[in-house]
Amino acid sequence: MNPHAKLISIMSLLLGTTITISSNHWMMAWTGLEINTLAILPLISKPHHPRAIEAAVKYFLVQAAASALVLFSSMSNAWATGQWDITQLSHPMSCLLLTVAIAMKLGLVPFHFWYPEVLQGSSLTTALLLSTVMKFPPITILFLTSHSLNPTLLTSLAIASTALGGWMGLNQ
Repeated sequence: MNPHAKLISIMSLLLGTTITISSNHWMMAWTGLEINTLAILPLISKPHHPRAIEAAVKYFLVQAAASALVLFSSMSNAWATGQWDITQLSHPMSCLLLTVAIAMKLGLVPFHFWYPEVLQGSSLTTALLLSTVMKFPPITILFLTSHSLNPTLLTSLAIASTALGGWMGLNQ
């Protein structure tokens, strides 16, 4: 990969993460998530073989669907409450949709099938980026909205992810 293109991709990753983490408005958080998604795609598909291209397409489709759910959740909350502030999430359907979207973005258990396949099709450095840096923005949104999300659902997602992750680790 061209060093300039690699630098632009890495700077875009940092920009998208910074925008999402520091935003209070839903549109800015969504913009940062989309910048992150578009910045990591060239790094995933850098080794030009079919497995890497397949991983990039799977990553894009899942992240685009999750971003659409984040946007729909924020719009339905804004329609019901008149607030675009991230911390003012109060509509129950918006809370459920946001929980599903964050679970998709993080690769939690009901929505985890894409994650191992994307990691297998990526290089080691890109897999490290996908497993660390790309998780910061969704986790930040989860923390900002945690007071209004369903704690039982979050706990069950966490327990199921931990149990299945440990079991699959033993299977490997």
